[in-house]
Amino acid sequence: MSFTTFQILNGLTFAALLFLVASGFTLIFGLMRIVNLAHGAMYLMGGYVAYAVAVESGSFLLGLAAAAAAIALLGLVEQSLLRFARGVELRQVLMTLGLALMIDDASLVIFGGDTFTVPIPQILKGPLEFFGLTYPRYRLFVLFVGILVLVLLWLLMNRTRLGALIRAGVDDPETVEAMGVNIRKVFVATFMLGMALAGVAGALGGAFLSLYPSADSEILVYSLAVVIIGGRGSLGGAAVGSLAVAMLSTFGQVWFPELSYFVIFGPMALLLAFRPTGLFGRPT
Repeated sequence: MSFTTFQILNGLTFAALLFLVASGFTLIFGLMRIVNLAHGAMYLMGGYVAYAVAVESGSFLLGLAAAAAAIALLGLVEQSLLRFARGVELRQVLMTLGLALMIDDASLVIFGGDTFTVPIPQILKGPLEFFGLTYPRYRLFVLFVGILVLVLLWLLMNRTRLGALIRAGVDDPETVEAMGVNIRKVFVATFMLGMALAGVAGALGGAFLSLYPSADSEILVYSLAVVIIGGRGSLGGAAVGSLAVAMLSTFGQVWFPELSYFVIFGPMALLLAFRPTGLFGRPT
């Protein structure tokens, strides 16, 4: 396998992980207009939950399910708190930032400052050969999950009644309420879905990026870049933004290691100068 091909596959698998995080982020930030800076902390906590359950039970799938369920329930608590900051973005920023710091401290107390890796099943270990290429099975599994989630979310948003209610509730919640729909329950379900995706991403990312105290802030920065580049509220934008950020990060670290962050955020700043709403965003 050539070096370039290997790095492209690395970029694709990293893009799949970023999409899992950013898709939940764009549901909450882009569609619901909630500035949730605790999203990275939810990713990290999901990884820790998956690690603890997988180690105790010996089941990676059980750890994955536990991470999704635990972070969804934690998101329900967060969404209840955010009712007191509805429509005031500065309050949302401060509240979610404070929540993120509390989750970080709790994680540090429980798990310490060591680095952990979520154990994966034997079937996903080792390399896989295809078309003359050899590449780690687990990373290809993450790529498959990312593509599957993209398809399922697209079907949810564009082919189901819930998706129609979410989109309608963002544009005109008063009319939706007048039609007899409890839009608050719809938004709570959407928020919990976004949180569950963060938990799943934490479980998957914890197996090849590892889990450590600052992992939440790093993944949050990447997620913000994805949403800003792709355009908030756009599922397709999240996919394109994830691919762009992952490729820039992967090749930037190889070609310009001392400028790896500039390679990502330089083009992002240039894009915002000409398209403030991102590639696929729409004016609010």
